[in-house]
Amino acid sequence: MAPVSTGCGAFLRGNDVILPDSGDFSLPETLDCGQAFRWKRLPDGGFFGVARGRACHIAQTAGEIRILGGAEDFDAVWRGYFDLDRDYGEVKRRLSSDPVLARAVAYAPGVRVLRQEPWEALCSFIISQNNNVPRIKGIVERLCAAFGEPLGEGVHAFPSPERLAALEPDDLAPIRAGFRARYLVDAARKAASGEVDLPALAHLPLEEARGELRKITGVGAKVAECALLYGCGRVECVPIDVWVRRVLDRLYPDGLPACARGVEGLAQQYLFHAARTCPGFLPGEAAQSSDGR
Repeated sequence: MAPVSTGCGAFLRGNDVILPDSGDFSLPETLDCGQAFRWKRLPDGGFFGVARGRACHIAQTAGEIRILGGAEDFDAVWRGYFDLDRDYGEVKRRLSSDPVLARAVAYAPGVRVLRQEPWEALCSFIISQNNNVPRIKGIVERLCAAFGEPLGEGVHAFPSPERLAALEPDDLAPIRAGFRARYLVDAARKAASGEVDLPALAHLPLEEARGELRKITGVGAKVAECALLYGCGRVECVPIDVWVRRVLDRLYPDGLPACARGVEGLAQQYLFHAARTCPGFLPGEAAQSSDGR
């Protein structure tokens, strides 16, 4: 059977989705850069994860990325999740007109910003507060195993707001989230009741969207920006954690450059990843951190 084009550069080969390697998508740079917490690197170099209620095995070899068995869910799930309709080549050319951003882009040209479910992104970044990536991943996995719907093969979907809204904070003790358990239950109750309208966040004026999220106990500016960027596709949002603060203070004291206008969130992802992991990117920093956001 001949491959079937999807219209976004990807094509279908049998039950798999094939993404020709353009240099704009690296699995390690995207899935291991502190924006999503349900991906595990496999011994063969591929990744296994769960997103939007679907389990996924994805592999990268010379010349292509293959989403194994992803054809059926491609348009409904993976096309949007991996942000495949955005021209990252053009984004990188635009950002590279600034010398600092050019260094960050050249260091990790395959970084992409994932489009996660708003609810999962919100909870993940509530959990990320004062935390590191390995521990965040452990809490998220325990949360899903305890309260998510089984998907088969020992994996579970992310639990719905309705499922968590019926719990008390003490019921979350087995996931070892500490003080964050109270925040998760409050978020669940406000999302399930409609007091916080998560589906509307992608379209509300930005300040209104931020205000909606800050109705939730424990959600401040950074968590709100993370939820909007990674869960709602609001690429103008800039989560400011300790790493981005260092970048801004040392390299952009007057703010991000004009070339980042409208895609500030994409710019910060390149900068965040370089600041954390590229020795010498920030003067006086050794990098190589597992800190969460």
